[in-house]
Amino acid sequence: MKIESQVLKKLLTLNGEKERLKELLRERLNECGWKDEMKSLCRSFTRKKGRNNVTVDDLVHLITPKGRAAVPDSVKAELLQRIRSFLHSTAL
Repeated sequence: MKIESQVLKKLLTLNGEKERLKELLRERLNECGWKDEMKSLCRSFTRKKGRNNVTVDDLVHLITPKGRAAVPDSVKAELLQRIRSFLHSTAL
């Protein structure tokens, strides 16, 4: 499975599909309010701990699991469908 994953990543990158998928993800997350939700979470955490007592690592540790869990299923499904369509079009 690891080799297949590496091949997929390489194909997505070479064909520019990776950048298109990233842009689609940014748009969808912005549309559904995910970005604002994460920003609010960071601000709240920073206020609570004190601005000078928070590191980027602190924010990453806080946001990563919550951010992944907060991505709507519809966005995940759309991205998965786009990847499947890409694979089908490249005959893999």
